[in-house]
Amino acid sequence: MVANVKSAPLVRRISLCADDYGISPGVNRGIRDLIERGRLNATSVMVVGPAAGGDEVAALQAAIAKAARCAVGLHVTLSAPFRPLTMHFRPLDGGMFLSFSKLLRAGLFRLLDVEIVQAELVVQLAAFREKFGRNPDFVDGHQHVQLYPQVRDAFLAAVKQEAPSAWIRQAGRTLPLTTRLASPKAFFLDALSAQFRRRASAANITFNPGFAGAYDFSRKPDFGALMQRFLDQLPEGGVIMCHPGFVDETLIGFDPLTVQRESEYAYLAGEDFPRLLAANKVTLS
Repeated sequence: MVANVKSAPLVRRISLCADDYGISPGVNRGIRDLIERGRLNATSVMVVGPAAGGDEVAALQAAIAKAARCAVGLHVTLSAPFRPLTMHFRPLDGGMFLSFSKLLRAGLFRLLDVEIVQAELVVQLAAFREKFGRNPDFVDGHQHVQLYPQVRDAFLAAVKQEAPSAWIRQAGRTLPLTTRLASPKAFFLDALSAQFRRRASAANITFNPGFAGAYDFSRKPDFGALMQRFLDQLPEGGVIMCHPGFVDETLIGFDPLTVQRESEYAYLAGEDFPRLLAANKVTLS
């Protein structure tokens, strides 16, 4: 008589990516701590950020050396208050990139020069190589600029040319329409991502199958409840973006997202987070 043995439940593998490494020393410190604790398995670096110098890069590499596995990507940055690395980038606003809303509008109305944008992205990829001694594992975008019309063409061309083995981040969700409509911000990213995925597929560039992490930062919600919702909607191999860190003067000067970063850090560093992963049969891999 043969025993009836049940197969073990499948474990869903996902990436939890902390954006904005390089935006401030406090954010960097929080991200490194979570990497060392095994609470993150990806982070993306703003090479134009004020805290992306040699010491901060070395500290990140030391943290990664203590972790089981952590991917490092380039966080392409094309919006204010940051400044371009190329001399002839246009359009600018007082020497800085346009705000993300103005950049999106310029792309929608076909007012951008794709070659100029691509040249900036090539230089940002080269800056990543200079800092880390290799190409990024993946490439995404600050404020999702990689999805914007015209920018996406420059983005895909630059990645294909300079980092062909890297995967790229799309921000579309695999959910029913009625569920997607409940979050206007996430639904807007769904719409932009549909075209982005089609063009990435045509260029034979790999991208993540699912995405989560968008929410209204101004409302300061319970991040643990949000994380459960993010896990509910994420397929195998999907990506959750997060923004943990500590508030400091540099961050306050560069980004309006401040105290919610500390809330995210506190949840991810606490003991409820690994219990949530285990309950949902999810691993960071």
